[in-house]
Amino acid sequence: MTHTDASLPQGQALLDAVGTAFARLRRRTMQAPVDPPAGPKDLKRNLVLNIVDEAAEAATEMTVGGIAEHLLVDPSVASRMVSDCISHGYLVRAASQQDGRRTVLHLTEEGTALLRHFRRQQRQAFEYITRDWPESERLEFARLLLKYADSTARLPAPGTAGATS
Repeated sequence: MTHTDASLPQGQALLDAVGTAFARLRRRTMQAPVDPPAGPKDLKRNLVLNIVDEAAEAATEMTVGGIAEHLLVDPSVASRMVSDCISHGYLVRAASQQDGRRTVLHLTEEGTALLRHFRRQQRQAFEYITRDWPESERLEFARLLLKYADSTARLPAPGTAGATS
């Protein structure tokens, strides 16, 4: 692996290419052969279920409005996505323990199982895409990707004063 100084033109070009790589990443990863194949509804359900799961892990409550903020979509779009998950038994609505006037979302057993299924598919896709890489590079990329994802936790939460629109 070569290391390039970010102040050099090659380093700048490398950093500039990251945005394009992010744009391709989700789209092309969906093309990896996984069993069973993932579809557009799977992607939407995966996004919603992951947000609800992350909130539960952080001991916070998630609402439909919170889903909309996290996905940067109109509340009506988030409502349709959540309704789909509820109608298929992956989520349930419940009264907030913090404010009884609010309705919050919780994963069902079926939702947790589907989330585990999506995570297995994502691992299959990762292993397929990196199948020709040396094992050390696969593991190093996985480590750095997790580090990158963990660093996003320091970003301002959607809808807060520090968040950009």
